[in-house]
Amino acid sequence: MVSGNDSLVTEFILLGLTQQSELQLPLFFIFLGIYVVTMLGNFGLLILISLNPHLHTPMYFFLFNLSFVDLCFSSVITPRMLISFVRQNIISYGECMTQLYFFCFFVIDDCCILTAMAYDRYVAICKPLLYRVAMSQKVCLMLMGSAYMMGSAGAIAHTVCMLRLTFCDGNIIDHYMCDIPPLLKLSCSSTYINELVVFIVVGINVIGPTIAIFISYTLIISNVLRIRSKEGRSKAFSTCSSHIIAVSLFFGSSAFMYLKPSPAGSLDQDKVTTVFYTIVGPMLNPFIYSLRNKDVQIALRKTLKKSLFS
Repeated sequence: MVSGNDSLVTEFILLGLTQQSELQLPLFFIFLGIYVVTMLGNFGLLILISLNPHLHTPMYFFLFNLSFVDLCFSSVITPRMLISFVRQNIISYGECMTQLYFFCFFVIDDCCILTAMAYDRYVAICKPLLYRVAMSQKVCLMLMGSAYMMGSAGAIAHTVCMLRLTFCDGNIIDHYMCDIPPLLKLSCSSTYINELVVFIVVGINVIGPTIAIFISYTLIISNVLRIRSKEGRSKAFSTCSSHIIAVSLFFGSSAFMYLKPSPAGSLDQDKVTTVFYTIVGPMLNPFIYSLRNKDVQIALRKTLKKSLFS
C-alpha cells in the first residue's frame, strides 16, 4: 500500500534506546521515574506561578512558558520511549511525522524562550531603570509570540521536507523517537535539501540564540564586575546561575547533535546525546530554577500553608 508521499512504508519500528534485553526493564523504571518527576516538577511550577501574584513578573512569565513547553515536549517523546522497553514499538507513518513536527516545534521554542530569559536578565542587571519599559507586558507577549512562530516555521520546514522523501523498504528506526538523522538514513531518495534545511534552521535557532546569549552574559558579567560590594556581585550572579546551567545543558547537547558531521555507526552516540535535551533537561529545569530561587521557595511555602489550613 502506497502512502501519500509515494512511499512504500506505512509504518515504522522504533528500536528504542538499547537492544540489550537485560537493560530493558531497569531502564523502563528509570525513565518512567524521570517522566513522573518531569510532570510533577513542571506542573507544580505552573501552579506556583499562576497562584502567586508576586511571581507575575517577566522572568516568571518566561519560566511559566518554559515549564509548559517542557511538559509538552516530554509528553511527545517519553511515552513512546517507554513502550519500546516493554514491547515492539510500531508507529504509523502519520504518527511518526506528527511526532517529528511537535518535537521540532518544542525544541525551537525552548531555544527561543531561553534566549528571551537571557535578554530579561541582561535588562534587569545592566539597565535596571529601563526594566519596566524594556520588559513591559507587550514586549514579553511579542517575544513569546515570536518564539512560537519560530517554532512553528521550523517544524513545518523540517516536516514538509521529510514528507517529500521516499522510504522504499527500510522501516526500522534505530532510535526511541522519529528524529531527523535516523529518518534520513532510511530514505532511498536524495536528502540534500533536508540536510540543508537542518543546517539553516539549526543555525538560526541554535547558533543565533547562542551568540545572543553569549553577548548578553558578556555584558552582564562586565556590569557585575563593576559592582563594588561583594554581596551585590553575589546576588547578581545568583540570579543568572540557574539560567546558565539550563542553557549549557540544552544548547550544548543540541548543537553537538545537529552541527557535527554524521559518520556511519554514530546513532548510539546520537541517542545518548538526544536524551540530555529531550528527557533530562525538561526534568531538571524546574529544580534548576527553584532550588536556589528564594521567590519560588517563598511561593511554595505559602501555597503549602494555604492548602494545609484550608
